[in-house]
Amino acid sequence: MTTEPLRPRQKLAIKHTTRLGRALIKDVQYRLDVNSLHRDQETKELGLNEIGRVQLRTTVPLLCDPYSKNCTTNSVIIDETTGVTVGTG
Repeated sequence: MTTEPLRPRQKLAIKHTTRLGRALIKDVQYRLDVNSLHRDQETKELGLNEIGRVQLRTTVPLLCDPYSKNCTTNSVIIDETTGVTVGTG
């Protein structure tokens, strides 16, 4: 959602339902190739429109539901310095 890649140790804001907190990207675990569904575990960042799995450390507890059961408990990850949305989940 932005031209700057998402990298480990990046500090961000996180909006989860109606709560706002802070988050730290602990690790980029993999990037998913949407054509082959291959998980690239060698990558250390996610670029614009890429899908992957990251590990976060947050200042607020996050309640997680499977999307198929409850799509309303999503989160938005925001760059604190620019206010730009950098990811969702």
